Amino acid sequence: MRSIWNGAISFGLVSIPIKLVNATESHSISFRQIHTEDGGRIRYRKFCELEDREVSGAEIGKGYQDADGTIIPISDEDLAQLPIPTARTIEIVAFVPSDRIDPLQMDAAYYLAASGAPAAKPYTLLREALKRSNKVAIAKFALRGRERLGMLRVVGDAIAMHGLLWPDEVRAPEGVAPDADVTVRDKELDLADALMDTLGEVDLADLHDEYREAVEEVVAAKAAGEAPPEAPEPAKGGKVLDLMAALESSVRAAKESRGERPAEEAEVRRLPERKTGRGTPKQPAGKKSTAKKTTAGKSTAAAHKSTAKSAQAAKKTSAAKTAAKKTAAKKTATRKRSA
Repeated sequence: MRSIWNGAISFGLVSIPIKLVNATESHSISFRQIHTEDGGRIRYRKFCELEDREVSGAEIGKGYQDADGTIIPISDEDLAQLPIPTARTIEIVAFVPSDRIDPLQMDAAYYLAASGAPAAKPYTLLREALKRSNKVAIAKFALRGRERLGMLRVVGDAIAMHGLLWPDEVRAPEGVAPDADVTVRDKELDLADALMDTLGEVDLADLHDEYREAVEEVVAAKAAGEAPPEAPEPAKGGKVLDLMAALESSVRAAKESRGERPAEEAEVRRLPERKTGRGTPKQPAGKKSTAKKTTAGKSTAAAHKSTAKSAQAAKKTSAAKTAAKKTAAKKTATRKRSA
């Protein structure tokens, strides 16, 4: 890998010669500007305002424009001789736990390569010290005309450095959160947790740039004189009226995408219809059962009524017999008195 900066790491009184190389690379597809009528390239040419002529890159330098419009030339030698220790040095100023670094401050990433054999021993010493401490090093360095913050950490057997934004370069999240007071119920949180568990984790190495692949397909098709592939119909988004229903549907869809079957769903099979010789269909079993129950209920009610009538008749007969016996006894007693 080609180095973009040469210098040294200042670790107390220890100096480690290093080379700075880019740790990342861009795979995005770049386009050229063209004239739409004939496909000709559109180019930007650099002209000198005073001489009104095009100049080459070797003739172009840096200049600072003052408040009154005056241009003050600044050369690379001027920047190289700045009276600060970070001009050619990555100066470590502290060691802190990695969770002290706000991810919002993270910027470009670089690898620090040991420059020459003499740098191998102090380089390895710093790497192992970072490993054992479980901390990261905070450093200051100058690159591309400005001083920057950096975070050194161990990646494999190498030391990597992440450029950090200065704290005053990170905006506060004012006016970003909703202004209205919103109450989230426990059931909604439970469903959100269930959705997170269902989606699970992912290996970042399995993710890829689908947009770049689609652009490459379009370029290949047009280069071959074919029609570019058609875009799929975009999903129709609707308003979320019921958050609970939306969460439940999301959990169900996530389970189905992973081949899982929701527990509440059961397989329903329809029974085959019976063939009969009659022209009219038989009465459904449910109606027969109801009819039988109704008939049985009526018979039971009639039996109860008949029993009640019999009991009343028996009581009347018994009362009549008792009255007749009392009347006969009275007559016998009267006769005896008369005699």
